[in-house]
Amino acid sequence: DAKKLVRSPSGLRMVPEHRAARSPFGLDEPPWVPDKECPRCMQCDTKFDFITRKHHCRRCGKCFCDKCCSKKVPLPRMCFVDPVRQCAECALVSQKETEFYDKQLKVLMNGATFFVTLGTSDKSELMVCRLSNNQRYLVLDGDSHYEIEIVQISTVQILTEGFTPGGGNTRAIGMILQYKVPGSEEVTQMKFIAGEDFSCNKKLSAAWLAAMHKATKLLYESRDQ
Repeated sequence: DAKKLVRSPSGLRMVPEHRAARSPFGLDEPPWVPDKECPRCMQCDTKFDFITRKHHCRRCGKCFCDKCCSKKVPLPRMCFVDPVRQCAECALVSQKETEFYDKQLKVLMNGATFFVTLGTSDKSELMVCRLSNNQRYLVLDGDSHYEIEIVQISTVQILTEGFTPGGGNTRAIGMILQYKVPGSEEVTQMKFIAGEDFSCNKKLSAAWLAAMHKATKLLYESRDQ
């Protein structure tokens, strides 16, 4: 997908040429709080003057003094080329998201193997599941082939085992995914279960499911924007 370099008041961004090609996990730049509406820092209430200058957080758009908005942190969800200035609260959120983009996104794209059951069928098919390189489709390959558009996914439920009443570690073993068929209101369900045989790497499947769980949270956040 072709991309273009654009400049905004917040910095340089590398964005898809067509909005329809944007990542489903992306966020739009927020409008900045107008300077005339923020005579004081929106965090510590310090009054702005000739010495104490105001800065806008690139993630939330609010107005802060340099002390409360000094960190420059990567913000891949808004496609910034370089790290950008963010308030302390937003910087923490962006730093946590960086792990998803640096590690978990690659796990999703590399894929994992599951037994996949479609709808109410009692038959499952061994399939390799992965996220497409443009992040817009969940691709399933086996004897059959499916491409599920990420934006059409309505719910994701991670299935676990190992929980005990007294507490203990749980392990992700699968998920139930529901999505809308494009062009209709029909909802289709798929069940994914990590394979038991030696050809399926359970550790890899568990890591893929954990990454999918994080991806789902980001997807919901993008929708709520």
